[in-house]
Amino acid sequence: MAVRKDTIFEQFLAPFVKTFLIDKDKLRRFYESIDWDAASDRFRNPSLTYPTYYASQNFHGIEKGYLSVEAAVSYDPITQYALPPGEPLVRQALIDAIQSQPRRILDLGCGTGSTTLMLKRAFPYAEVIGLDLSPYMLVVADHKAKQNRLPIQWRHGNAEQIGFPDASFDLITASLLFHETPPAIARKILRECYRLLRVGGEVIVLDGNQKVLRQTEWLTQIFEEPYIQGYASESVDAWMGAAGFGAVRTQDVWVMHQVTRGVKPLAHQLTETELFADIEAIDSRQWAMG
Repeated sequence: MAVRKDTIFEQFLAPFVKTFLIDKDKLRRFYESIDWDAASDRFRNPSLTYPTYYASQNFHGIEKGYLSVEAAVSYDPITQYALPPGEPLVRQALIDAIQSQPRRILDLGCGTGSTTLMLKRAFPYAEVIGLDLSPYMLVVADHKAKQNRLPIQWRHGNAEQIGFPDASFDLITASLLFHETPPAIARKILRECYRLLRVGGEVIVLDGNQKVLRQTEWLTQIFEEPYIQGYASESVDAWMGAAGFGAVRTQDVWVMHQVTRGVKPLAHQLTETELFADIEAIDSRQWAMG
Protein backbone atom coordinates (compact mmCIF):
# COMPACT_ATOMS: atom_id res chain seq x y z
CA MET A 1 0.00 0.00 0.00
CA ALA A 2 1.59 3.24 -1.13
CA VAL A 3 1.10 5.99 1.43
CA ARG A 4 2.53 9.42 2.06
CA LYS A 5 4.71 9.59 5.15
CA ASP A 6 4.39 13.30 5.92
CA THR A 7 0.89 13.32 7.41
CA ILE A 8 0.33 13.34 11.17
CA PHE A 9 -1.72 10.17 10.81
CA GLU A 10 1.07 8.25 9.09
CA GLN A 11 3.77 9.49 11.47
CA PHE A 12 2.02 8.91 14.79
CA LEU A 13 -1.41 7.28 14.66
CA ALA A 14 -1.13 4.73 11.85
CA PRO A 15 1.71 2.72 13.46
CA PHE A 16 -0.32 2.35 16.67
CA VAL A 17 -3.54 1.44 14.83
CA LYS A 18 -1.84 -1.03 12.51
CA THR A 19 0.20 -2.65 15.28
CA PHE A 20 -2.34 -2.98 18.09
CA LEU A 21 -5.86 -2.51 16.75
CA ILE A 22 -6.04 -4.18 13.34
CA ASP A 23 -5.99 -7.93 12.82
CA LYS A 24 -3.55 -7.92 9.92
CA ASP A 25 -3.83 -11.67 9.32
CA LYS A 26 -7.61 -11.41 9.01
CA LEU A 27 -7.21 -8.47 6.66
CA ARG A 28 -4.75 -10.38 4.50
CA ARG A 29 -7.04 -13.43 4.32
CA PHE A 30 -9.91 -11.23 3.17
CA TYR A 31 -7.73 -9.51 0.58
CA GLU A 32 -6.55 -12.84 -0.83
CA SER A 33 -10.02 -14.39 -0.85
CA ILE A 34 -11.31 -12.11 -3.63
CA ASP A 35 -10.41 -11.79 -7.30
CA TRP A 36 -10.57 -8.00 -7.21
CA ASP A 37 -10.40 -7.45 -10.95
CA ALA A 38 -13.29 -9.81 -11.67
CA ALA A 39 -15.31 -8.71 -8.66
CA SER A 40 -14.97 -4.99 -9.40
CA ASP A 41 -15.86 -5.56 -13.07
CA ARG A 42 -19.29 -6.74 -11.92
CA PHE A 43 -20.02 -3.21 -10.70
CA ARG A 44 -17.84 -1.07 -12.93
CA ASN A 45 -19.69 1.40 -15.15
CA PRO A 46 -17.58 1.58 -18.34
CA SER A 47 -19.08 4.92 -19.34
CA LEU A 48 -18.21 6.60 -16.04
CA THR A 49 -15.55 9.31 -16.09
CA TYR A 50 -13.96 9.91 -12.71
CA PRO A 51 -14.03 13.60 -11.71
CA THR A 52 -10.61 15.19 -11.31
CA TYR A 53 -11.24 16.21 -7.70
CA TYR A 54 -11.70 12.53 -6.87
CA ALA A 55 -9.17 10.74 -9.07
CA SER A 56 -6.28 13.18 -8.58
CA GLN A 57 -6.20 13.23 -4.77
CA ASN A 58 -4.75 11.02 -2.08
CA PHE A 59 -7.34 10.43 0.62
CA HIS A 60 -6.10 9.38 4.06
CA GLY A 61 -2.56 9.28 2.70
CA ILE A 62 -3.28 6.43 0.28
CA GLU A 63 -2.09 7.00 -3.26
CA LYS A 64 -4.97 6.83 -5.78
CA GLY A 65 -7.31 7.32 -2.82
CA TYR A 66 -10.44 5.21 -2.97
CA LEU A 67 -9.62 3.96 -6.45
CA SER A 68 -7.44 1.26 -4.90
CA VAL A 69 -8.09 -2.16 -3.43
CA GLU A 70 -6.03 -1.25 -0.36
CA ALA A 71 -8.37 1.60 0.55
CA ALA A 72 -11.42 -0.64 0.27
CA VAL A 73 -9.89 -3.41 2.39
CA SER A 74 -8.60 -1.12 5.14
CA TYR A 75 -11.56 1.28 5.32
CA ASP A 76 -13.73 -0.57 7.84
CA PRO A 77 -10.93 -1.63 10.23
CA ILE A 78 -9.69 1.97 10.50
CA THR A 79 -13.04 3.80 10.44
CA GLN A 80 -14.31 1.88 13.46
CA TYR A 81 -11.69 3.78 15.50
CA ALA A 82 -12.00 7.12 13.68
CA LEU A 83 -15.60 7.97 14.69
CA PRO A 84 -15.79 8.60 18.44
CA PRO A 85 -17.49 7.36 20.56
CA GLY A 86 -18.12 4.49 18.13
CA GLU A 87 -18.97 4.02 14.46
CA PRO A 88 -22.36 2.27 14.96
CA LEU A 89 -23.52 4.98 17.39
CA VAL A 90 -22.55 7.78 15.01
CA ARG A 91 -24.18 6.18 11.97
CA GLN A 92 -27.31 5.40 13.99
CA ALA A 93 -27.85 9.16 14.37
CA LEU A 94 -28.64 9.34 10.67
CA ILE A 95 -31.19 6.53 10.97
CA ASP A 96 -32.77 8.23 13.99
CA ALA A 97 -33.18 11.49 12.03
CA ILE A 98 -35.48 9.86 9.45
CA GLN A 99 -39.08 10.96 9.99
CA SER A 100 -40.87 8.99 7.27
CA GLN A 101 -41.42 5.44 6.09
CA PRO A 102 -39.54 5.54 2.78
CA ARG A 103 -40.25 3.00 0.08
CA ARG A 104 -37.23 3.84 -2.08
CA ILE A 105 -33.89 4.91 -0.59
CA LEU A 106 -30.65 6.09 -2.19
CA ASP A 107 -27.44 6.16 -0.14
CA LEU A 108 -24.85 8.40 -1.80
CA GLY A 109 -21.12 7.82 -1.39
CA CYS A 110 -22.03 4.55 0.29
CA GLY A 111 -18.43 3.32 0.48
CA THR A 112 -18.32 -0.13 2.04
CA GLY A 113 -22.04 0.02 2.76
CA SER A 114 -22.05 0.41 6.55
CA THR A 115 -24.88 2.97 6.58
CA THR A 116 -26.61 1.31 3.62
CA LEU A 117 -26.95 -1.94 5.56
CA MET A 118 -28.37 -0.08 8.54
CA LEU A 119 -30.94 1.60 6.26
CA LYS A 120 -32.06 -1.78 4.92
CA ARG A 121 -32.38 -3.17 8.44
CA ALA A 122 -34.40 -0.14 9.55
CA PHE A 123 -36.67 -0.30 6.49
CA PRO A 124 -36.69 -3.95 5.38
CA TYR A 125 -39.51 -3.48 2.85
CA ALA A 126 -37.88 -0.51 1.12
CA GLU A 127 -35.84 -0.74 -2.05
CA VAL A 128 -32.34 0.38 -1.02
CA ILE A 129 -29.65 1.45 -3.48
CA GLY A 130 -26.06 2.31 -2.59
CA LEU A 131 -24.02 4.44 -4.99
CA ASP A 132 -20.27 5.04 -4.96
CA LEU A 133 -17.48 6.16 -7.29
CA SER A 134 -15.18 3.30 -6.25
CA PRO A 135 -15.94 -0.18 -7.65
CA TYR A 136 -13.64 -1.66 -5.02
CA MET A 137 -15.68 -0.16 -2.21
CA LEU A 138 -18.78 -1.67 -3.80
CA VAL A 139 -17.14 -5.11 -3.80
CA VAL A 140 -16.72 -4.86 -0.02
CA ALA A 141 -20.23 -3.47 0.42
CA ASP A 142 -21.75 -6.33 -1.58
CA HIS A 143 -19.73 -8.87 0.40
CA LYS A 144 -21.08 -7.45 3.69
CA ALA A 145 -24.66 -7.36 2.38
CA LYS A 146 -24.52 -11.00 1.31
CA GLN A 147 -23.01 -12.02 4.63
CA ASN A 148 -25.97 -10.37 6.35
CA ARG A 149 -28.52 -11.63 3.78
CA LEU A 150 -29.65 -8.12 2.96
CA PRO A 151 -30.86 -7.51 -0.62
CA ILE A 152 -29.32 -4.20 -1.65
CA GLN A 153 -28.58 -2.82 -5.10
CA TRP A 154 -25.12 -1.35 -5.68
CA ARG A 155 -24.44 1.24 -8.37
CA HIS A 156 -21.11 2.54 -9.65
CA GLY A 157 -21.81 6.21 -10.28
CA ASN A 158 -21.23 9.89 -9.61
CA ALA A 159 -23.52 11.58 -7.06
CA GLU A 160 -23.41 14.80 -9.08
CA GLN A 161 -25.24 13.25 -12.02
CA ILE A 162 -26.93 10.03 -11.05
CA GLY A 163 -29.15 9.34 -14.05
CA PHE A 164 -32.36 8.26 -12.32
CA PRO A 165 -35.59 10.02 -13.38
CA ASP A 166 -36.99 13.00 -11.46
CA ALA A 167 -38.85 12.23 -8.22
CA SER A 168 -37.48 8.67 -7.98
CA PHE A 169 -36.82 8.47 -4.23
CA ASP A 170 -38.46 9.07 -0.86
CA LEU A 171 -35.17 9.33 1.05
CA ILE A 172 -31.61 10.20 0.06
CA THR A 173 -28.75 9.93 2.54
CA ALA A 174 -25.05 10.75 2.55
CA SER A 175 -22.67 9.66 5.32
CA LEU A 176 -19.17 11.15 5.58
CA LEU A 177 -19.30 12.25 1.94
CA PHE A 178 -19.33 16.04 1.92
CA HIS A 179 -16.08 16.58 3.81
CA GLU A 180 -14.40 14.64 1.00
CA THR A 181 -15.77 16.79 -1.81
CA PRO A 182 -15.12 20.44 -2.70
CA PRO A 183 -17.96 22.67 -1.45
CA ALA A 184 -19.07 23.49 -5.02
CA ILE A 185 -19.51 19.76 -5.66
CA ALA A 186 -21.42 19.27 -2.41
CA ARG A 187 -23.85 21.99 -3.48
CA LYS A 188 -24.23 20.34 -6.88
CA ILE A 189 -24.96 16.98 -5.24
CA LEU A 190 -27.70 18.54 -3.11
CA ARG A 191 -29.31 20.06 -6.20
CA GLU A 192 -29.31 16.58 -7.72
CA CYS A 193 -30.89 15.23 -4.52
CA TYR A 194 -33.65 17.83 -4.84
CA ARG A 195 -34.36 16.68 -8.40
CA LEU A 196 -34.44 13.02 -7.43
CA LEU A 197 -36.70 13.34 -4.38
CA ARG A 198 -40.47 13.19 -4.46
CA VAL A 199 -42.35 16.09 -2.86
CA GLY A 200 -42.13 15.56 0.91
CA GLY A 201 -39.02 13.42 0.51
CA GLU A 202 -36.13 13.73 2.95
CA VAL A 203 -32.42 14.32 2.46
CA ILE A 204 -30.21 13.53 5.45
CA VAL A 205 -26.48 14.23 5.67
CA LEU A 206 -24.18 12.85 8.37
CA ASP A 207 -20.70 14.33 8.56
CA GLY A 208 -18.17 16.13 10.74
CA ASN A 209 -19.39 18.94 12.98
CA GLN A 210 -18.59 22.09 11.02
CA LYS A 211 -18.57 24.36 14.10
CA VAL A 212 -16.10 22.11 15.91
CA LEU A 213 -13.87 21.73 12.86
CA ARG A 214 -13.70 25.51 12.41
CA GLN A 215 -12.53 25.91 16.02
CA THR A 216 -10.01 23.03 15.96
CA GLU A 217 -8.07 23.32 12.73
CA TRP A 218 -5.50 20.79 13.94
CA LEU A 219 -8.18 18.10 13.68
CA THR A 220 -8.42 18.67 9.93
CA GLN A 221 -4.72 17.88 9.57
CA ILE A 222 -4.65 14.53 11.38
CA PHE A 223 -5.94 12.61 8.37
CA GLU A 224 -5.09 13.63 4.84
CA GLU A 225 -8.42 15.16 3.78
CA PRO A 226 -7.85 17.56 0.86
CA TYR A 227 -11.27 19.27 1.11
CA ILE A 228 -12.12 19.20 4.79
CA GLN A 229 -11.11 22.80 5.51
CA GLY A 230 -13.39 24.01 2.74
CA TYR A 231 -16.16 21.87 4.19
CA ALA A 232 -15.55 23.24 7.69
CA SER A 233 -15.67 26.86 6.53
CA GLU A 234 -19.17 26.57 5.05
CA SER A 235 -22.63 25.36 6.10
CA VAL A 236 -24.61 22.28 5.08
CA ASP A 237 -27.76 24.17 6.21
CA ALA A 238 -27.01 26.94 3.72
CA TRP A 239 -26.27 24.44 0.96
CA MET A 240 -29.59 22.69 1.52
CA GLY A 241 -31.50 25.96 1.62
CA ALA A 242 -29.88 27.10 -1.62
CA ALA A 243 -30.83 23.78 -3.24
CA GLY A 244 -34.50 24.42 -2.40
CA PHE A 245 -35.00 22.27 0.68
CA GLY A 246 -37.23 23.40 3.53
CA ALA A 247 -37.43 22.59 7.24
CA VAL A 248 -33.61 22.38 7.29
CA ARG A 249 -32.18 21.56 10.68
CA THR A 250 -28.76 20.48 11.91
CA GLN A 251 -28.19 18.74 15.23
CA ASP A 252 -24.91 17.91 16.90
CA VAL A 253 -24.05 14.23 17.28
CA TRP A 254 -21.57 13.23 19.99
CA VAL A 255 -19.91 16.67 19.71
CA MET A 256 -17.66 15.73 16.79
CA HIS A 257 -20.36 15.02 14.21
CA GLN A 258 -23.59 16.51 12.89
CA VAL A 259 -26.74 15.38 11.11
CA THR A 260 -28.58 17.75 8.77
CA ARG A 261 -32.09 17.03 7.51
CA GLY A 262 -34.09 18.80 4.81
CA VAL A 263 -37.43 18.19 3.10
CA LYS A 264 -38.49 18.81 -0.49
CA PRO A 265 -41.41 21.16 0.03
CA LEU A 266 -44.90 21.07 -1.45
CA ALA A 267 -45.42 23.21 -4.54
CA HIS A 268 -47.33 25.89 -2.60
CA GLN A 269 -44.40 26.15 -0.20
CA LEU A 270 -41.92 26.98 -2.95
CA THR A 271 -40.69 30.52 -3.29
CA GLU A 272 -41.90 32.50 -6.29
CA THR A 273 -38.48 32.18 -7.95
CA GLU A 274 -38.41 28.39 -7.47
CA LEU A 275 -41.97 28.01 -8.74
CA PHE A 276 -41.27 29.92 -11.97
CA ALA A 277 -38.06 27.91 -12.42
CA ASP A 278 -40.05 24.66 -12.15
CA ILE A 279 -42.64 25.93 -14.67
CA GLU A 280 -39.90 26.94 -17.10
CA ALA A 281 -38.27 23.52 -16.75
CA ILE A 282 -41.56 21.77 -17.51
CA ASP A 283 -42.18 24.05 -20.52
CA SER A 284 -38.69 23.40 -21.88
CA ARG A 285 -39.14 19.63 -21.58
CA GLN A 286 -42.48 19.80 -23.40
CA TRP A 287 -40.92 22.00 -26.11
CA ALA A 288 -38.05 19.53 -26.51
CA MET A 289 -40.51 16.66 -26.88
CA GLY A 290 -42.13 18.50 -29.80
